[in-house]
Amino acid sequence: MSSATANSATSTSTQPAESKGSVELVKTDSTLVTDEGVTSIADVVVRKIAGLAAREVRGVHALGGGAARAFGALRERIPGASASVGQGVSVEVGEKQAAVDLELVVEYGVGIAELSKVVRRTVIASIERMTGLEVVEVNIHVNDVHIAEDDAEGPDTTRVH
Repeated sequence: MSSATANSATSTSTQPAESKGSVELVKTDSTLVTDEGVTSIADVVVRKIAGLAAREVRGVHALGGGAARAFGALRERIPGASASVGQGVSVEVGEKQAAVDLELVVEYGVGIAELSKVVRRTVIASIERMTGLEVVEVNIHVNDVHIAEDDAEGPDTTRVH
């Protein structure tokens, strides 16, 4: 993600404005930046929305890389602590736009290309609906495949005597 991508402003509507005898188009289309003030949305808010939205998609087993997932598993064992919903998610948030990077662990057998499309649509819709930000990109990095048998197998308890 480039910071220029998340900070540049685009618009879906334009209005004519006078400029030294010629007409130029002025961009107007933000509920976050108004004449009455500016609403800013913290990165952590967008990160949590993206993380929750991605986890809703069937076929996504977890978010985050190996180290992040291991740390999250340790955190879950601490009484009163909970796993971070933003784990495996990084964002860049500008005044009007956001860009998202996701690290996914997918279930074995799921089509990764199709899953990526669904995750991307779900994350974009959730962020845009909740924040009013335009999501300019959602980059998806699949870093592992979860195999259900791995959960069923516990540690090997046999001993050689």
